[in-house]
Amino acid sequence: MSFKTLTYSPAVQGWPSFYSYNPDWMIGMNNYFYSFKGGNLYRHSSNNARNTFYEQWCLQNIPALDPFSPTTLKSVINDLPLENKLFKTMDLVGDAPWAATMTTDLQYSGFIDQSWFEKKEATWFAFVRNNTIGELALRSVNGIGNSILVQGGGTSSCFINFSISPLISIGNIISIGDYVYFDTIPNFGGQVLSVNVNLAQGINQIEIDNAMINPLSVPIISNVEYFFYVKNSVAESHGVLGHYCLFELSNNYDTKVELFATESELMKSFP
Repeated sequence: MSFKTLTYSPAVQGWPSFYSYNPDWMIGMNNYFYSFKGGNLYRHSSNNARNTFYEQWCLQNIPALDPFSPTTLKSVINDLPLENKLFKTMDLVGDAPWAATMTTDLQYSGFIDQSWFEKKEATWFAFVRNNTIGELALRSVNGIGNSILVQGGGTSSCFINFSISPLISIGNIISIGDYVYFDTIPNFGGQVLSVNVNLAQGINQIEIDNAMINPLSVPIISNVEYFFYVKNSVAESHGVLGHYCLFELSNNYDTKVELFATESELMKSFP
């Protein structure tokens, strides 16, 4: 069961913050905030361990009632709400980077890993990536052609072989890490591990990782299927498309972190 403690702000006449701790009783006295838990008294904001509440319960080998919880912040970017836009970047004005997830009314897979942020002129800056799996209608895809033989797979990698005569060119755009699909439904096959083309020796194939999350097993893939692929989002960033963007920032710091403002560079989408 998940508990939340809400705080009310007279300045905004609302409930701006949610905390992970679940006290038995709370009281403010002499400019300090106190709470009771399990018969013990705790004074908040009196040490440097942020986001950790009632830590003594952990030290006594008693199941943690309120363990460390990451800080999360949710907001929305809604400039020009009638325009369809691409949200390309995220800028953070603060003293540390955060992880970010971004969703719109059209896409749901925008994200930025905390380690991707780079500090530029006192601002943390990163490009938005998105998970290509499941959003093919909003992606540019690259076709290969019909296969002639599928070898291996199931719980490991498999080889997708293509014709040499007549030649089906795999092309030089495909690269390791791209996502491969087959059939016209389409079905997700796996992620490219290698591209092997040596026409003189009769080799014209790609190797894919078929042991990824939720892949279809290779026995389901017949020897003759139409294959295509989309680029890995880390190598090719399109941003997220929508009229507005809901974003959530999170960090796992246990020390003080300040965040003053957030910003996203966006551009009008021309379909």
